[in-house]
Amino acid sequence: VFIAQSRASGSHRDVEDEELTRIFVMIPKSYTEEDLREKFKMYGDIEYCSIIKNKTTGESKGLGYVRYLKPSQAARAIEECDRSYRAILAEPKNKSSESFEHDYYSNNTRQESRGNTLPFCGQPEFCSFEKNESRIQESVSKRLSVVSRLPFVQEQLFALFDLVPGLEYCDVQRDPHTNSGYAVIQYSTAASAIYAKYKLHGFEYPPGNRLTVIFLEDGSDSSE
Repeated sequence: VFIAQSRASGSHRDVEDEELTRIFVMIPKSYTEEDLREKFKMYGDIEYCSIIKNKTTGESKGLGYVRYLKPSQAARAIEECDRSYRAILAEPKNKSSESFEHDYYSNNTRQESRGNTLPFCGQPEFCSFEKNESRIQESVSKRLSVVSRLPFVQEQLFALFDLVPGLEYCDVQRDPHTNSGYAVIQYSTAASAIYAKYKLHGFEYPPGNRLTVIFLEDGSDSSE
């Protein structure tokens, strides 16, 4: 998904670029760069590690970067490392790193104080629904309805939604009168369903055909 978004952004950089190989992590302030490398070398070949320090005192801010040689290695590190590291893809260097670090840190500390366990909520864009509480008032559930003006192929739709962890089932149906596509998707957690809706509502699949993704009541307590 990250690679597809990068390609669709209008630039034609090689996907091996820094935008897809550098990850940003929250670490204990006692960590050295060697400690950081030791913790993350199991996921792939590391080009460099760096720890963000206070410019005045030289003390670690408890944040660091790890750059891998391949996007697949960075993706594996994000997926498999301990959740306490809050690993996400880092913003490209041409963006303001200080504002990114500040947003990342404030998002994660707010998360901890609220007991929020959304797995993708480290990156500011993933948390945009937190900033607008009215959006979260819609009836959230683990089940999604997907509608398209074109019919779906079961295997293809399953593969698309399976990019988000926790997919339990994908049931594709077809209206014989309109030939439009309709499917019911269910995840193991509401967090996964929220993330899938946020990333795939309006997604063009196939290109030129926008998907409509909404929550379906599944009988669970949406406040949970």
